[in-house]
Amino acid sequence: MRTLAIAAVQTAPVPYDPETTWSRFAHQIRTVRELFPHVQLVVVPELLLAAEGPMLAEHPEKWMEEAAVTIPGPLTDRLAGLARETGLWLVPGTVYERGDDGHVYNTALAISPEGEIAARYRKVFPWQPYEQTRPGSDFVVFDLPGIGRAGLAVCYDGSFPETARQLAWLGAEVMIQPTLTTTRDRDMELVCARANAWTNQLYVVNVNAPDPAGVGASVIVDPEGTVRQQAGTGEEVLVDVLDLDAVTRVRTYGSAGINRPWAQLARHGDHIGLPMYGGTFRTPDWLKEPAGH
Repeated sequence: MRTLAIAAVQTAPVPYDPETTWSRFAHQIRTVRELFPHVQLVVVPELLLAAEGPMLAEHPEKWMEEAAVTIPGPLTDRLAGLARETGLWLVPGTVYERGDDGHVYNTALAISPEGEIAARYRKVFPWQPYEQTRPGSDFVVFDLPGIGRAGLAVCYDGSFPETARQLAWLGAEVMIQPTLTTTRDRDMELVCARANAWTNQLYVVNVNAPDPAGVGASVIVDPEGTVRQQAGTGEEVLVDVLDLDAVTRVRTYGSAGINRPWAQLARHGDHIGLPMYGGTFRTPDWLKEPAGH
């Protein structure tokens, strides 16, 4: 059995205070390690370490520019040290990244227990017109040796079906989605989380910030679209053990033992014109043979 034990920590930053936020974050990671020694990966909300404040709060002018960091840099060095200390995979939400091109991106990271940057993903679909970061251009997956493959998405990315479909096409068995949602459309995000999981037959781990930084309702959805856990509005941690072999089972025999979209796409996808994308569907490397019909 291939299992991934995760802790989705629904927590908030200390607004506009990155240093105090880091101290709080590091304490939470160490506490998770102590309380739940079986956990392998910890994920926190979007822009946590950037110490963003509540949507309607007064905020420093040009905070995004002020909080932007380089990758790699001092912050990723800190994260690497914490990962090595705790032996955990860390998906530390997102940060404002200042790229070599001078633009600022909303960037998610995955840090391995060895302290390596295993993945860096720049949010492809910023929440425009409200979010001012530069859009990224590539979807990113990373391997957890001996366990499986994960993909990164950020908040509003989940509203675009291309995100989860591309990550699954790249072999992701779980989509890790740090989120910072402060508005009532959170209900629709939960619909999208279930739909993305069901239509692509992968786990979705969507972790939001609590009140007052966000509206909470972090969620873990299985590859058949069933909600395994959902948080309330306050600070809490969702601990779960994801059976990644369930992804294989569902993709082979179907959601509810019935629906097998990947097998169908493998059989007929190359005959379907996709003018929106200027091509047709191509069978992913991990699906060489159709799994039944």
